[in-house]
Amino acid sequence: MVVILKRKSFQMKKIIECVPNFSEGRNMAVIKEITNAIESVEGIKLLDVDPGKATNRTVVTFVGSPEDVVEAAFRGIKKAAEVIDMSLHFGEHPRFGATDVCPLVPVSNVTMEETVHYARILAERVGNELGIPVFCYEFAAFHNERKSLANCRAGEYEGLKERISTERWKPDFGPSYWSESVAKTGASAIGARNFLVAYNINLNTTSTRRANSIAFDIREAGRVKREGDPVTGKIVADENGEPERIPGTLKKTRAIGWYLEEYGIAQISINLTDISVTSVHIAFDEVCEKARLRGIRVTGSELIGLIPLQAMLDAGKYYLEKQQRSTGISDDEIIKIAIKSLGLNELAPFDPKKKIIEYVIDEKSGKYLVDFSLKQFAGETASESPAPGGGSISAYVGALGAALGTMVANLSAHKRGWENRWKEFSDWAEKGKYFHTELLKCVDEDTKAFNQIMKALEMPKTTMQESSVRKNAIQEATKNAIDVPLKVMQLAHGSMEILKAMSETGNPNSVSDAGVGALCARTAVEGAFLNVKINAAGLDDKLYVGKILKEAENMLYSAKESEVAILKIVHQKISG
Repeated sequence: MVVILKRKSFQMKKIIECVPNFSEGRNMAVIKEITNAIESVEGIKLLDVDPGKATNRTVVTFVGSPEDVVEAAFRGIKKAAEVIDMSLHFGEHPRFGATDVCPLVPVSNVTMEETVHYARILAERVGNELGIPVFCYEFAAFHNERKSLANCRAGEYEGLKERISTERWKPDFGPSYWSESVAKTGASAIGARNFLVAYNINLNTTSTRRANSIAFDIREAGRVKREGDPVTGKIVADENGEPERIPGTLKKTRAIGWYLEEYGIAQISINLTDISVTSVHIAFDEVCEKARLRGIRVTGSELIGLIPLQAMLDAGKYYLEKQQRSTGISDDEIIKIAIKSLGLNELAPFDPKKKIIEYVIDEKSGKYLVDFSLKQFAGETASESPAPGGGSISAYVGALGAALGTMVANLSAHKRGWENRWKEFSDWAEKGKYFHTELLKCVDEDTKAFNQIMKALEMPKTTMQESSVRKNAIQEATKNAIDVPLKVMQLAHGSMEILKAMSETGNPNSVSDAGVGALCARTAVEGAFLNVKINAAGLDDKLYVGKILKEAENMLYSAKESEVAILKIVHQKISG
């Protein structure tokens, strides 16, 4: 069974993330002044503020439209220049400015090329308007040598006076000479990069040297090659006189070791610059192995700033598969496994709602129907409001049907005596979970589609131009109100493949659950079909309407056939 899902017809908002690192981690009043400046821009969502006493550094994360992010970052950098004096700064982390680094990260519906454009706009404003030396790094770099943050920041604040006056390290924007103002603000690195995960791994040692040895084992840059003793031996040079290096085991990974006085432990501080190449869980396991070879044990880890949801799900599934357990369980359960496996609770409680970027954005965007209790959802449906209505209910019934199929698959994966089939049923559970999750999203999508129509109907129509704009808005909203229930039909219809498989090969003690799931799936398809039909009547594009209704009718016919086939299997097994 092939399921083709249509994309939404309306354009999604462009979202960029900004993760400035400010050289202050102890004075909360100063940090608050900076974050207040950032939040003064309307449309900006402050997602995380993560101060570190030992590093004397605060990582701030916020998101918004590209233009809003540039303005908010500028205001934050300006305030940091006013309230931080780099001539008095000290901390464990490398740094060379009050706003040490300020990367822009594409999050949604924006390309890296666009992000580079906005990063350079910000860099030019900071250099010209604030008089701060700025180096553009990563994807925004103008020169290959400056792509590396480490190259830009070499010598740190103490070496800045001499460096910026040289032709090689003249800033891209801002002054290239030392002044009283530059002595206070230092320099900034502003760039565009992929999503970077700042990740620290805790060791049962207090030795910075041993922590650094492990960091050199794993980081991509590795260590300098030496003759004889790996620490004190003579450096081996290549034919150009440059030091030869022994590369580390992990690509797209930067790492150093340090002592964290706050907790009395040594850590490996890691920047994972591309988690599609080296993931959090792979980095964790590799450090565990390298530490073991040196007689050291990893005790846990901590995330600095935020992490994408998929990275946590990938970690949880990785450890579940190692245990030969089904990965088709809820996201919450998968994340719990990831937190336990990575020891993310060792130094401080790990709250997914505050550390996973998608959860933080959702939480700040308002309440969803799917967040209601069963009682609240039923009460809201029964209220005087026309939404949620049949469309949302169809999506929810479909989600319940897919959830039942997923449940049977998970029970089958854990059935005693079926241990050798865990992967087979885990794969079915993963498929079922996909349909279950997507149908739950449609519960709110359907209500949003209805609200979009109501908003269009309320638009003014006094003038001919207003009337035309209103009509176009109504047609666009109506098309979306057709596409959403059609998507529900496609998803619920697709879920019947899992339900049929579970009725045939799943845990026989749960075959009735597969039957109930089939009833729910067919109900969802037929209920959503009614919404497609009623909304199609209001669309002027009759060619599109004819095509959609034919597709929907064929799907409904197929769903009814599948329901009959599944229930036949269920009744046969129940009857013995």
